[in-house]
Amino acid sequence: MEADWDELQRITVPPPDVHAEPTPASTVAFDTQQELLWVGNEYGRITSFYGPELRRYTSYWAHPSHPHGEGEVKQLLFHERGVISVAPTSVHLSSRRGLTQWHLAYAAITGANKVLNGLTGDCRTPSMKNLSCMSYLGKGNAFIVVAGCQSTMLKIDIERGRIVEEIPTEYEYTMMKYSHYICAATNTGSVNILDADSLRIIKTLQTNNSRICDMDARNNYLVTCGWVTRQQGTPMLASLANVYDLRAMIQLPPIPFHAGAAHVQMHPRMSTTCIIVSQHGQIQVVDLMNSNTINLRQANISSGCLSGLVLAPSGEALALCDTVGYVHLWGSASKIHFAEISNATEFADTQETYPIIEVDADVPLSTVGMPYYREQLLSAWTSNQLYEVGNPPAKIDPLILNDLRPSDIGACARNPRKVRRNQAQKTRIVENNNDSTLAAPKFLSEKAREPEKDVFTERRISDVQEQMVNMALNGSTKADVPITYRNVEIKYSKFGVDDFDFEYYNKTQFSGLETHIANSYTNPLLQLFKFTPLVRNVALHHTATTCLSDTCLLCEMGFLFDMMEKAEGQSCQATNFLKTFSSIPEASALGLLEENTHHAPLTVMMQAACRFMLEHSALDYRKMSPNTAEFNKTLAIDAPLSIRCGNCHNETIRDGRTYINDLVYQPINATSRIRNQIPAFSQILKSSVERAMQTRGWCDKCRRYQQLATRKSVRGVPDVLMINAAVNTAESKQYWAKPGWLPEEIGVIIDNGKFFCFEGDDLRLHLQRGLHVVKVYELVGIVADISSREHQKSHLVSLVNTAISERQSAEKDNWHLFNDFLVRKVSKEDALHFVPSWKMPAVLAYQVTSGRHARDDSWKSALDPALLYHQYSINNLPPKSSTLLNPQTEVPGPGTPVAIDTEFVALQQEEIEISASGDREIVRPTRLGLARVSVLRGRGENEGVPFINDYITISEPIVDYLTKWSGVHEGDLDPARSRHNLVPLKVAYKKLWLLLNMGVIFVGHGLLKDFRTINIHVPKAQVLDTVDLFYIRARQRKLSLRFLAWYLLKEDIQQDEHDSIEDARTALRLERKYEEFRDAGIVEAMVEEVYREGKKWGYKPPGESGAVGVGGMGGLGGTGRREMGRSGEAMLGVPSAGVGEGRETPDILLASGRGSPMKGV
Repeated sequence: MEADWDELQRITVPPPDVHAEPTPASTVAFDTQQELLWVGNEYGRITSFYGPELRRYTSYWAHPSHPHGEGEVKQLLFHERGVISVAPTSVHLSSRRGLTQWHLAYAAITGANKVLNGLTGDCRTPSMKNLSCMSYLGKGNAFIVVAGCQSTMLKIDIERGRIVEEIPTEYEYTMMKYSHYICAATNTGSVNILDADSLRIIKTLQTNNSRICDMDARNNYLVTCGWVTRQQGTPMLASLANVYDLRAMIQLPPIPFHAGAAHVQMHPRMSTTCIIVSQHGQIQVVDLMNSNTINLRQANISSGCLSGLVLAPSGEALALCDTVGYVHLWGSASKIHFAEISNATEFADTQETYPIIEVDADVPLSTVGMPYYREQLLSAWTSNQLYEVGNPPAKIDPLILNDLRPSDIGACARNPRKVRRNQAQKTRIVENNNDSTLAAPKFLSEKAREPEKDVFTERRISDVQEQMVNMALNGSTKADVPITYRNVEIKYSKFGVDDFDFEYYNKTQFSGLETHIANSYTNPLLQLFKFTPLVRNVALHHTATTCLSDTCLLCEMGFLFDMMEKAEGQSCQATNFLKTFSSIPEASALGLLEENTHHAPLTVMMQAACRFMLEHSALDYRKMSPNTAEFNKTLAIDAPLSIRCGNCHNETIRDGRTYINDLVYQPINATSRIRNQIPAFSQILKSSVERAMQTRGWCDKCRRYQQLATRKSVRGVPDVLMINAAVNTAESKQYWAKPGWLPEEIGVIIDNGKFFCFEGDDLRLHLQRGLHVVKVYELVGIVADISSREHQKSHLVSLVNTAISERQSAEKDNWHLFNDFLVRKVSKEDALHFVPSWKMPAVLAYQVTSGRHARDDSWKSALDPALLYHQYSINNLPPKSSTLLNPQTEVPGPGTPVAIDTEFVALQQEEIEISASGDREIVRPTRLGLARVSVLRGRGENEGVPFINDYITISEPIVDYLTKWSGVHEGDLDPARSRHNLVPLKVAYKKLWLLLNMGVIFVGHGLLKDFRTINIHVPKAQVLDTVDLFYIRARQRKLSLRFLAWYLLKEDIQQDEHDSIEDARTALRLERKYEEFRDAGIVEAMVEEVYREGKKWGYKPPGESGAVGVGGMGGLGGTGRREMGRSGEAMLGVPSAGVGEGRETPDILLASGRGSPMKGV
């Protein structure tokens, strides 16, 4: 009980009749799930009061008190279905709004005692004569046991409202409490400890009381108080409260209370704190382990004496009732609330009154306005109320129109057989179904085979957006979630993920992130970090250092941010970042990995992941820069923690840095809720940052566990404020439901260790006065939780003001929605609008206004290329067939050509679903891992000599080495067995990243898929891909490296196995051959000749399996490798494993636009 506790309210218990006097409460209890205080009286009536104001909520007659009545209410228990009450001859369950659920009552019928079940009408014959107490049986809350001063206990099923068992007993019980065991007080002053399952007596505790008047059990402790008999034979309240340890079943030293202990309550959160009250209002708060530490208060009891005491489950409220009929509510005016986690209380709809307007001939009708409304109108039909009444006629296939021939009746054409017999085609653009995901576009390979279309007739997601743009967000239900906020899924063809049209979902300059990777729920958070300029700068500057730690998240963030900026709107994937994130043991221990937490809310995981990433990044930064001042200035709140012992008042100061704060919402009282007056965001943020807590911990001075008070003293705030919204209750959702509650700008003042926060007019006033240094922040973005449908797991999106991170922007606001790989520009109002039913915030990011447009690219000039000039090996073997660069004469620079080729192994096989009709659908494509990378000099006297030839160690299980196409054998990637130079993935990746940012030109064959699998994006200006140099778009076929080498270089390569050095060197020679053709002006002629010769030989060198002469292959020629389908037929195109592409994969590929999987083969 803190110093600011006082009596806040005093009300009378409602009388039984209009003209009757108030009656004293027979029992009083706080609701465990809502902000309600319940009172029962001797007439069987139960009344509830809402909130700290104790506003009348419900009142109902649970136990009628007629001549054959059932008596006073003895005890109340709370269940998710409602309130359970017991009277001497009945047990009753009603909802919190007063509606009866079931009623079990004693009745005398034909001389037999029977129980009438209010729901089923069943009749039973237990003894129900003098009930007085009840308790739950265990933590399941499915059954209760009811007992009293009678020889039978009753076990009742709460859900069914039936007595399932009668248990005979030789004891008469007056009260029950549950704490691991059921503690039942008898009418003789003893306490029986009952097993919660079998109800057998485990232990009988003898007290020195003749009768127990009150007791409480919690946290393995039992405290009782009662009456003792004087020598004259008159009873009096005992001056000691008995204490028992329920674990050891022993009595502990009693607590002295000279005023006479009438009522006791254990504190729900402080495990050893007890409150004892006398009949005349003396209140004593005492520690069971140190009875000398007490806190005394006095309740104002004008007349009569106290008859009851109850402490709220939150520990922040106390209710006393007296014999006059008053109920006294104690607590702190600023902190009082009842339930620890309260659900929303349902109120009756209020009848709105409208002003009376007189309308006559002199008053125009236009002065009578339309009524204001907040709810959705009945005329706004939801999607589940709309039905299709028929489809428009299907469009005739262009192939049919091109092949039409006149006939006797009309015209006829060859059937292209695109659909099955009698199969109807859906022709609606927007199907009105209940699926929460967006319809996937056609695969790129399908589009490439279609005739040219007018850009205005091609269906894109913008068509759907136009139809949904006017959707009203106010009052939206889960069925009304805007289409762009819904789940997006990747569909796979036989070409894998590369055949998916990501451009369909994104027409902006900002790259989205793909979702087919484990733990990609973090995508929205990575987008938020990327568009926060100061966080982006820290990550990239750290990445440019010599850090080679395998678990460095800061480096991986830098790699990812650089890739997304270079991609300029093309879809990216956070493969390497998520692989590193998943490999950190602490992430798994904290439950941040999807495979370990199937049922955890994504919002909770996201907030925990944000905290973990920031704290781990601080450790990563410290490894390379012992002086962490720059990182702390950007992200850390400097807030030393003061810990004060409540017993000896010893105070300890500890250094503390916080990288993210959880919002702590204040309870909303009834008056504020009605008037829609809730605390501002700045107030909530202030109380959250300065949050003071009462905890129990070890005191070094007292040498024992004591009550400790902790508080923060804020000395400095960072340039970026990361905030967890922590919207976990219905009450916290009410804050966000208020329009405009989240400010776009806030101001922070630090003065004498205090944190002050302002917004709106208050912020402008402080800036005008200039009396304090105000640090002004602007909202960068939000990670939001989207609940698309009921009974479906939610997903996360980010809403970001991209104008803040642009180098120059004339617009102040440029909000974008990042729904994984779907990116769309949205209005500020849409971005900052929250709906409790489907859109709630999870993480917020504020940045100082001086950080707007502060993108620092000086890291590019500070790159440390030492890794390129020094050997690095984890198995101490020198790389074969390669020579390191000379740092004096061979410094890579802008325009320096290098030849590159990579090899991969399969880490996970593809997952395929086969429907009942036999259709095959790829659920998840084969996952590849980089196994070898070779980079050769492209010019100079050592042209064609490798300077990088690294094998990459892989810790994951390898399911297929793909030796025929990778040249990698079992054991080559094992440090204990390999004969090759092995390096970690990060070392190999960083070498390529250094070359990329030093401006070199990468020469190779089919590099697009290689770069994608490596998870690096190389701009087109830095790529010379020989698969594109020798390509005619109209042929819709790309040529393999082996065929080009045979025809143009007169060489046979890839005879047994692939070798990355050989392939890279061959690509380099083909590039030089192309330059010769270009200089001679015969490029087009030579490429046409290559295609003619390729058709003659089936696009394979003579002698290769499958190579044929003219007409041998028709239109189904392939080069080298072909994947065989389950039916035995050749599956043309990129194999599902996606390996070897651009070197010896099938070349019957159809070309397409940006992002096409149709790579050089």
